[in-house]
Amino acid sequence: MKIPVKKKGQWRGLLVAMSMLVLLWGGLSFAASGGDAHGEVKAKGWLPTDTYRVLNFAVLAGALVFLLRKPLSQALDSRIKGIREQLEDLESKKAEAERVLSEYNTKITRLSQESEGIVAEYIRQGNEAKARILKEAEASAYKLEEQARRNIENEFEMAKQSLQYEIFEKAMTRAEEIIKKSITADDQNRLVDEYLDKVVA
Repeated sequence: MKIPVKKKGQWRGLLVAMSMLVLLWGGLSFAASGGDAHGEVKAKGWLPTDTYRVLNFAVLAGALVFLLRKPLSQALDSRIKGIREQLEDLESKKAEAERVLSEYNTKITRLSQESEGIVAEYIRQGNEAKARILKEAEASAYKLEEQARRNIENEFEMAKQSLQYEIFEKAMTRAEEIIKKSITADDQNRLVDEYLDKVVA
């Protein structure tokens, strides 16, 4: 806030005006007492001295008005100018504050939009990761299922071969027992002779 500085002429005018006021006040006080310093009784009615007093007051008032007119108008003008400058300064500060507020509002709006974009991007990435994990889990489950199916088939094939081998061994043992029971000494001699003929040949 700027305080208007008074010029030299304004101070001089104010000093003169103050001294005139003091003289006027003293004159009015003397006139009110009627100039009687010895306690004499005042006369009633309009006296010739009253006319001089009124003229004296009018001259002093005129001189005061004449002397104070310019300094008072200058003081009022400078005060008006100071108020106008203060108003202009406040208007410029208000405009600057509104500009800064607008910038902050723009920044807040932009940050809000950016945060919404970031949240949307994280949601999109999360959905993609979820879909990828589900796809990988499904592929892994399919592989495990295929592996289990192959293992079951291999186990089944091995059990089948083991069962066939066991049946074959039992059949061989049973056939051997049947052959041993049903073969005679002549059959044995004949088999030995046939074997020897094949070896000799």
